[in-house]
Amino acid sequence: MELKDLGWSDLFASHFEVYAEQGYTVGRVAAEFKNLYRIYTERGEFLAEVTGKMRHQAAGREDFPAVGDWVVISEHMQERRATIYAILPRNSKFSRKVAGFATEEQIVATNIDTVFLVSALNNDFNLRRIERYLILAWESGAVPVIVLSKADLCEDAAQKVAEVESVAFGVPIHVISPIRSEGLETLSPYFVEGHTVALLGSSGVGKSTLINCLMGEETQRVNETRQDDDRGRHTTTYRELMLIPNGGLIIDTPGMRELQLWEASDGLSSTFEDIEQLAQQCYFNDCKHQNEPNCAISGALDAGTLNRERYESYRKMEMELTRIALKMEVKLRAIEKQKGKQHSSFRRSIKKR
Repeated sequence: MELKDLGWSDLFASHFEVYAEQGYTVGRVAAEFKNLYRIYTERGEFLAEVTGKMRHQAAGREDFPAVGDWVVISEHMQERRATIYAILPRNSKFSRKVAGFATEEQIVATNIDTVFLVSALNNDFNLRRIERYLILAWESGAVPVIVLSKADLCEDAAQKVAEVESVAFGVPIHVISPIRSEGLETLSPYFVEGHTVALLGSSGVGKSTLINCLMGEETQRVNETRQDDDRGRHTTTYRELMLIPNGGLIIDTPGMRELQLWEASDGLSSTFEDIEQLAQQCYFNDCKHQNEPNCAISGALDAGTLNRERYESYRKMEMELTRIALKMEVKLRAIEKQKGKQHSSFRRSIKKR
């Protein structure tokens, strides 16, 4: 395979120049396992691990390779192994907060051109979840596209499309049914040489079925649909970058049962542009949208021109991002304090010598 087939560009080439002069080569992370990575290169696939220095200097998960990353490597041809020395700067990054109470970033995929936000049109359909995905998609730097799957299980697809349009301004929406081979042709323009698409969505929305259709063979296992809620069982267990036979690349991801936001203020503004524009029309600049006079938000809610559930969703995610920002500030102060203690200790040890 050639690097351009894997998404290589002049921008990545410019970042790699200094490493090429030192005799290193480059590859793209196709899958991530425990302490190991599968790398695509011009000379085929390699299993790779990071250097001890890179592991020691990493401040958090974000400093380790993620699926989609371009990495600087040295190859060991006989063993089909490689060593990762550095990660080239990312041009996009889809992240979420790790599950649980830890304030830490989890990178889902990097260097993505387009994000397919897959949502099923059956009982799994949820506008609030779509809004949440849109926030992180806009923040990632990639272009979001909404794919509404399982149209064969929905009798009011047109109504649901209208509902999605009311929360996803200007975002392309495609209705598909892989079972009936309907709507798949509308996705083909996204799959061209070197273009990377990431599939994101909750468990059982049909991502694996869609990938099998795009690949032209059953590369991803698909479990039967449950009878009680029409949802397929979750099958994908790790993130993986794959080359589409007709061109382009796709990143499959496990279904996300929990999608916590991560540093996405710009994404919030893009997703809820209508609400933020309304807020600018309030009489008071610091309006809390509660009991203040001439509040544009309250007026729109009372008039029914602003959906109350959408506004409550906005407020909930705004507060969630504020909490994350405050926790990160505390965490960074603690790190700086620890660094200061280490520096003082080092200086004292030098003086004693």
